[in-house]
Amino acid sequence: MDDSTQPLPADQFDALLEADSHEEAVASLERLTTADAETRKTALRALRTGAETRPDGLEPVLSALTPFLTDEERSIRLTTAKLFVTAAETEPEAASSLVPVLAARLADEDEFYYVRARSAEALGYVALEAPDAVASHEVLADLRIGLSFDEPEVREKLAKALEYLALADQRRLRHHVSDLTRHLDDSNELVRYHLCTALVAIGSTYPDVVSECTTALADRLDDESHFVRGRAVEAFGLLARSDATVSVPDVTRAVEPDVSSNADDEAEQFLRDRVRFATHASEEESIDIGSGGIGTVDGIRDRTDEIVDAITSPDGDECPHCGQLLPEAGPPICPRCGGPR
Repeated sequence: MDDSTQPLPADQFDALLEADSHEEAVASLERLTTADAETRKTALRALRTGAETRPDGLEPVLSALTPFLTDEERSIRLTTAKLFVTAAETEPEAASSLVPVLAARLADEDEFYYVRARSAEALGYVALEAPDAVASHEVLADLRIGLSFDEPEVREKLAKALEYLALADQRRLRHHVSDLTRHLDDSNELVRYHLCTALVAIGSTYPDVVSECTTALADRLDDESHFVRGRAVEAFGLLARSDATVSVPDVTRAVEPDVSSNADDEAEQFLRDRVRFATHASEEESIDIGSGGIGTVDGIRDRTDEIVDAITSPDGDECPHCGQLLPEAGPPICPRCGGPR
Protein backbone atom coordinates (compact mmCIF):
# COMPACT_ATOMS: atom_id res chain seq x y z
CA MET A 1 0.00 0.00 0.00
CA ASP A 2 1.29 3.47 -0.87
CA ASP A 3 1.67 5.35 2.44
CA SER A 4 1.50 8.65 0.60
CA THR A 5 -2.20 8.07 0.01
CA GLN A 6 -2.96 7.51 3.69
CA PRO A 7 -3.86 10.23 6.24
CA LEU A 8 -1.19 10.92 8.82
CA PRO A 9 -1.67 9.91 12.45
CA ALA A 10 -2.86 12.84 14.56
CA ASP A 11 0.45 13.31 16.38
CA GLN A 12 2.32 13.57 13.09
CA PHE A 13 -0.25 16.02 11.80
CA ASP A 14 0.36 18.23 14.84
CA ALA A 15 4.08 18.04 14.13
CA LEU A 16 3.48 19.31 10.59
CA LEU A 17 1.55 22.29 11.94
CA GLU A 18 4.25 23.08 14.47
CA ALA A 19 6.86 22.90 11.71
CA ASP A 20 4.75 25.18 9.48
CA SER A 21 4.50 22.40 6.89
CA HIS A 22 1.07 23.60 5.90
CA GLU A 23 0.91 22.11 2.40
CA GLU A 24 1.63 18.64 3.74
CA ALA A 25 -0.93 19.15 6.51
CA VAL A 26 -3.58 20.19 3.99
CA ALA A 27 -2.75 17.19 1.79
CA SER A 28 -3.15 14.88 4.79
CA LEU A 29 -6.55 16.38 5.59
CA GLU A 30 -7.64 15.88 2.00
CA ARG A 31 -6.67 12.22 2.28
CA LEU A 32 -8.51 11.99 5.57
CA THR A 33 -11.82 12.78 3.86
CA THR A 34 -11.68 9.37 2.13
CA ALA A 35 -10.62 7.39 5.21
CA ASP A 36 -13.03 5.19 7.13
CA ALA A 37 -15.37 6.80 9.64
CA GLU A 38 -13.45 5.67 12.71
CA THR A 39 -10.17 7.07 11.35
CA ARG A 40 -11.84 10.39 10.51
CA LYS A 41 -13.42 10.54 13.93
CA THR A 42 -10.21 9.74 15.82
CA ALA A 43 -8.14 12.24 13.85
CA LEU A 44 -10.61 15.10 14.24
CA ARG A 45 -11.02 14.49 17.95
CA ALA A 46 -7.24 14.58 18.34
CA LEU A 47 -7.13 17.80 16.32
CA ARG A 48 -9.74 19.33 18.58
CA THR A 49 -7.71 18.39 21.66
CA GLY A 50 -4.62 19.97 20.11
CA ALA A 51 -6.58 23.08 19.12
CA GLU A 52 -7.55 23.69 22.73
CA THR A 53 -3.88 24.15 23.65
CA ARG A 54 -2.70 25.73 20.38
CA PRO A 55 -5.80 27.05 18.59
CA ASP A 56 -3.94 29.45 16.32
CA GLY A 57 -2.27 26.45 14.69
CA LEU A 58 -5.49 25.66 12.83
CA GLU A 59 -5.59 28.89 10.85
CA PRO A 60 -3.51 27.67 7.84
CA VAL A 61 -5.68 24.57 7.36
CA LEU A 62 -9.19 25.86 8.11
CA SER A 63 -10.34 25.63 4.51
CA ALA A 64 -9.23 22.00 4.34
CA LEU A 65 -11.38 21.21 7.37
CA THR A 66 -14.64 22.51 5.91
CA PRO A 67 -15.60 19.21 4.15
CA PHE A 68 -15.88 17.56 7.55
CA LEU A 69 -18.70 19.94 8.53
CA THR A 70 -20.86 18.19 5.93
CA ASP A 71 -19.57 14.69 6.69
CA GLU A 72 -22.14 11.88 6.60
CA GLU A 73 -21.32 11.03 10.23
CA ARG A 74 -23.09 13.29 12.73
CA SER A 75 -20.37 12.95 15.36
CA ILE A 76 -17.75 14.10 12.85
CA ARG A 77 -19.82 17.16 11.92
CA LEU A 78 -20.20 18.03 15.60
CA THR A 79 -16.50 17.60 16.33
CA THR A 80 -15.69 19.83 13.35
CA ALA A 81 -18.18 22.48 14.49
CA LYS A 82 -16.52 22.48 17.92
CA LEU A 83 -13.14 22.86 16.23
CA PHE A 84 -14.45 25.89 14.38
CA VAL A 85 -15.74 27.41 17.63
CA THR A 86 -12.21 27.16 19.02
CA ALA A 87 -10.74 28.69 15.87
CA ALA A 88 -13.30 31.51 15.74
CA GLU A 89 -12.87 32.38 19.40
CA THR A 90 -9.09 32.66 19.01
CA GLU A 91 -8.69 34.03 15.47
CA PRO A 92 -12.11 35.43 14.52
CA GLU A 93 -10.95 37.40 11.50
CA ALA A 94 -9.10 34.38 10.09
CA ALA A 95 -12.18 32.26 10.73
CA SER A 96 -14.36 34.66 8.73
CA SER A 97 -13.69 32.45 5.69
CA LEU A 98 -15.78 29.78 7.44
CA VAL A 99 -18.94 31.91 7.54
CA PRO A 100 -20.57 30.43 4.39
CA VAL A 101 -20.24 26.81 5.55
CA LEU A 102 -21.22 27.66 9.14
CA ALA A 103 -24.23 29.64 7.93
CA ALA A 104 -25.28 26.71 5.73
CA ARG A 105 -25.23 24.36 8.75
CA LEU A 106 -27.23 26.85 10.78
CA ALA A 107 -29.82 27.21 8.05
CA ASP A 108 -30.27 23.45 7.58
CA GLU A 109 -33.35 22.54 9.62
CA ASP A 110 -32.56 18.83 9.21
CA GLU A 111 -29.12 19.19 10.79
CA PHE A 112 -28.47 17.80 14.28
CA TYR A 113 -29.33 20.64 16.62
CA TYR A 114 -26.03 20.55 18.50
CA VAL A 115 -24.19 21.03 15.20
CA ARG A 116 -26.44 24.00 14.47
CA ALA A 117 -25.81 25.36 17.98
CA ARG A 118 -22.04 25.17 17.63
CA SER A 119 -22.20 26.70 14.15
CA ALA A 120 -24.15 29.64 15.58
CA GLU A 121 -21.61 29.99 18.39
CA ALA A 122 -18.72 30.09 15.92
CA LEU A 123 -20.56 32.72 13.86
CA GLY A 124 -20.93 34.77 17.02
CA TYR A 125 -17.22 34.76 17.72
CA VAL A 126 -16.50 35.82 14.15
CA ALA A 127 -19.10 38.58 14.45
CA LEU A 128 -17.38 39.97 17.54
CA GLU A 129 -14.36 41.04 15.48
CA ALA A 130 -15.59 40.86 11.88
CA PRO A 131 -19.28 41.83 11.89
CA ASP A 132 -19.33 42.53 8.15
CA ALA A 133 -18.62 38.86 7.47
CA VAL A 134 -21.66 37.69 9.43
CA ALA A 135 -24.28 40.41 9.09
CA SER A 136 -25.84 39.38 5.79
CA HIS A 137 -29.63 39.52 5.57
CA GLU A 138 -29.77 35.73 5.35
CA VAL A 139 -27.62 35.02 8.41
CA LEU A 140 -29.36 37.68 10.49
CA ALA A 141 -32.72 36.18 9.54
CA ASP A 142 -31.60 32.68 10.58
CA LEU A 143 -30.31 34.01 13.91
CA ARG A 144 -33.52 35.91 14.67
CA ILE A 145 -36.07 33.42 13.37
CA GLY A 146 -34.43 30.52 15.18
CA LEU A 147 -35.19 32.20 18.51
CA SER A 148 -38.83 31.26 17.98
CA PHE A 149 -38.51 27.65 16.92
CA ASP A 150 -35.24 26.05 17.91
CA GLU A 151 -34.17 23.77 20.76
CA PRO A 152 -33.06 25.62 23.94
CA GLU A 153 -29.40 24.74 23.26
CA VAL A 154 -29.62 26.30 19.81
CA ARG A 155 -31.54 29.37 21.00
CA GLU A 156 -28.84 29.98 23.58
CA LYS A 157 -26.12 30.10 20.91
CA LEU A 158 -28.28 32.16 18.56
CA ALA A 159 -28.81 34.74 21.31
CA LYS A 160 -25.09 34.72 22.09
CA ALA A 161 -24.26 35.36 18.43
CA LEU A 162 -26.74 38.24 18.32
CA GLU A 163 -25.21 39.70 21.48
CA TYR A 164 -21.72 39.52 20.00
CA LEU A 165 -22.90 41.16 16.80
CA ALA A 166 -24.49 43.97 18.83
CA LEU A 167 -21.26 44.41 20.76
CA ALA A 168 -19.20 44.62 17.58
CA ASP A 169 -21.47 47.01 15.65
CA GLN A 170 -24.54 48.44 17.37
CA ARG A 171 -26.09 49.74 14.16
CA ARG A 172 -26.44 46.24 12.69
CA LEU A 173 -29.31 45.32 15.00
CA ARG A 174 -30.85 48.71 15.71
CA HIS A 175 -33.74 47.92 13.36
CA HIS A 176 -34.32 44.50 14.93
CA VAL A 177 -34.85 45.50 18.55
CA SER A 178 -38.46 44.33 18.46
CA ASP A 179 -37.32 40.88 17.32
CA LEU A 180 -34.95 40.62 20.28
CA THR A 181 -37.48 42.01 22.74
CA ARG A 182 -40.05 39.39 21.76
CA HIS A 183 -37.89 36.70 23.37
CA LEU A 184 -36.88 38.40 26.62
CA ASP A 185 -39.16 35.99 28.48
CA ASP A 186 -37.50 32.86 27.08
CA SER A 187 -37.39 29.92 29.50
CA ASN A 188 -33.61 29.67 29.04
CA GLU A 189 -31.77 32.05 31.39
CA LEU A 190 -28.82 32.46 29.02
CA VAL A 191 -31.13 33.44 26.15
CA ARG A 192 -32.63 36.16 28.34
CA TYR A 193 -29.20 37.29 29.51
CA HIS A 194 -27.67 37.45 26.01
CA LEU A 195 -30.65 39.34 24.56
CA CYS A 196 -30.80 41.83 27.42
CA THR A 197 -27.07 42.37 27.00
CA ALA A 198 -27.52 42.93 23.27
CA LEU A 199 -30.15 45.59 24.03
CA VAL A 200 -27.78 47.33 26.46
CA ALA A 201 -25.08 47.35 23.77
CA ILE A 202 -27.49 48.82 21.22
CA GLY A 203 -28.79 51.30 23.79
CA SER A 204 -25.30 52.56 24.51
CA THR A 205 -25.30 54.07 21.01
CA TYR A 206 -28.98 54.23 20.07
CA PRO A 207 -30.98 54.80 23.26
CA ASP A 208 -34.01 56.06 21.33
CA VAL A 209 -34.33 52.67 19.69
CA VAL A 210 -34.25 50.81 23.00
CA SER A 211 -36.82 53.21 24.45
CA GLU A 212 -39.38 51.35 22.35
CA CYS A 213 -39.06 48.17 24.44
CA THR A 214 -39.34 49.50 28.00
CA THR A 215 -42.34 47.33 28.88
CA ALA A 216 -40.49 44.10 28.14
CA LEU A 217 -37.37 45.38 29.93
CA ALA A 218 -39.44 46.37 32.97
CA ASP A 219 -40.74 42.80 33.16
CA ARG A 220 -37.11 41.64 33.49
CA LEU A 221 -36.73 43.67 36.69
CA ASP A 222 -38.50 40.73 38.34
CA ASP A 223 -36.46 38.07 36.55
CA GLU A 224 -35.29 35.12 38.63
CA SER A 225 -31.73 35.77 37.40
CA HIS A 226 -29.86 38.62 39.09
CA PHE A 227 -27.68 38.99 36.00
CA VAL A 228 -30.70 39.42 33.74
CA ARG A 229 -32.18 41.94 36.18
CA GLY A 230 -28.86 43.77 36.23
CA ARG A 231 -28.73 44.13 32.45
CA ALA A 232 -32.34 45.37 32.36
CA VAL A 233 -31.49 47.96 35.01
CA GLU A 234 -28.39 48.95 33.04
CA ALA A 235 -30.55 49.57 29.97
CA PHE A 236 -32.80 51.86 32.04
CA GLY A 237 -29.73 53.64 33.35
CA LEU A 238 -28.71 54.42 29.78
CA LEU A 239 -32.21 55.63 28.97
CA ALA A 240 -32.21 57.87 32.04
CA ARG A 241 -28.96 59.45 30.82
CA SER A 242 -30.27 59.97 27.29
CA ASP A 243 -32.58 62.50 25.69
CA ALA A 244 -35.17 59.80 25.00
CA THR A 245 -38.66 60.83 26.06
CA VAL A 246 -39.50 57.74 28.06
CA SER A 247 -40.65 57.05 31.59
CA VAL A 248 -38.05 55.06 33.51
CA PRO A 249 -39.56 52.74 36.14
CA ASP A 250 -38.39 52.48 39.72
CA VAL A 251 -35.48 50.08 39.23
CA THR A 252 -34.94 49.67 42.97
CA ARG A 253 -37.70 47.06 42.88
CA ALA A 254 -35.13 44.78 41.24
CA VAL A 255 -33.37 44.36 44.59
CA GLU A 256 -36.50 43.99 46.71
CA PRO A 257 -37.65 41.99 48.50
CA ASP A 258 -35.98 38.72 47.61
CA VAL A 259 -32.36 39.80 47.16
CA SER A 260 -30.24 39.50 50.26
CA SER A 261 -27.89 42.20 51.50
CA ASN A 262 -24.79 40.03 51.12
CA ALA A 263 -22.68 42.29 48.91
CA ASP A 264 -20.01 39.60 48.50
CA ASP A 265 -22.28 37.58 46.26
CA GLU A 266 -21.17 38.18 42.67
CA ALA A 267 -24.63 38.16 41.13
CA GLU A 268 -26.11 40.48 43.73
CA GLN A 269 -23.18 42.89 43.51
CA PHE A 270 -23.58 42.98 39.75
CA LEU A 271 -27.23 43.93 40.19
CA ARG A 272 -26.66 46.49 42.95
CA ASP A 273 -23.92 48.25 40.99
CA ARG A 274 -26.32 48.74 38.10
CA VAL A 275 -29.15 49.93 40.33
CA ARG A 276 -26.76 52.56 41.67
CA PHE A 277 -25.78 53.42 38.08
CA ALA A 278 -29.42 53.90 37.10
CA THR A 279 -30.55 55.78 40.20
CA HIS A 280 -27.65 58.26 40.04
CA ALA A 281 -28.26 59.14 36.41
CA SER A 282 -29.10 62.77 37.17
CA GLU A 283 -25.89 63.44 39.08
CA GLU A 284 -23.08 65.26 37.37
CA GLU A 285 -20.53 62.75 38.60
CA SER A 286 -20.80 59.54 36.58
CA ILE A 287 -21.14 56.24 38.41
CA ASP A 288 -18.61 53.76 37.06
CA ILE A 289 -19.19 54.85 33.51
CA GLY A 290 -16.69 55.57 30.80
CA SER A 291 -14.07 53.38 29.19
CA GLY A 292 -14.70 49.85 30.41
CA GLY A 293 -17.43 50.88 32.87
CA ILE A 294 -21.11 50.13 33.32
CA GLY A 295 -23.21 51.16 30.34
CA THR A 296 -20.35 50.78 27.85
CA VAL A 297 -19.63 48.21 25.17
CA ASP A 298 -16.10 47.75 26.52
CA GLY A 299 -17.46 47.08 29.97
CA ILE A 300 -19.81 44.41 28.65
CA ARG A 301 -17.13 42.74 26.53
CA ASP A 302 -14.76 42.61 29.49
CA ARG A 303 -17.18 40.69 31.68
CA THR A 304 -19.66 38.79 29.54
CA ASP A 305 -17.69 35.50 29.45
CA GLU A 306 -17.16 35.70 33.19
CA ILE A 307 -20.88 36.20 33.78
CA VAL A 308 -21.84 33.33 31.48
CA ASP A 309 -19.47 31.11 33.48
CA ALA A 310 -21.18 32.23 36.68
CA ILE A 311 -24.62 31.49 35.25
CA THR A 312 -23.65 28.05 33.98
CA SER A 313 -21.66 26.97 37.04
CA PRO A 314 -23.74 24.52 39.08
CA ASP A 315 -24.62 25.44 42.64
CA GLY A 316 -22.60 23.65 45.29
CA ASP A 317 -19.32 23.61 47.16
CA GLU A 318 -15.79 22.67 46.21
CA CYS A 319 -14.27 19.54 47.70
CA PRO A 320 -11.77 20.71 50.37
CA HIS A 321 -9.34 17.99 49.29
CA CYS A 322 -9.21 18.14 45.48
CA GLY A 323 -11.32 21.16 44.44
CA GLN A 324 -13.98 19.16 42.57
CA LEU A 325 -17.27 21.10 42.43
CA LEU A 326 -19.91 19.16 44.36
CA PRO A 327 -23.66 19.76 43.95
CA GLU A 328 -25.62 20.79 47.01
CA ALA A 329 -27.57 17.53 47.07
CA GLY A 330 -24.55 15.40 46.22
CA PRO A 331 -23.06 12.41 48.06
CA PRO A 332 -21.29 12.75 51.43
CA ILE A 333 -17.97 11.85 49.80
CA CYS A 334 -16.24 13.33 46.76
CA PRO A 335 -16.63 11.11 43.68
CA ARG A 336 -13.19 12.20 42.43
CA CYS A 337 -10.93 11.68 45.47
CA GLY A 338 -13.17 9.88 47.95
CA GLY A 339 -12.62 12.48 50.67
CA PRO A 340 -15.42 13.56 53.04
CA ARG A 341 -17.27 16.77 52.24
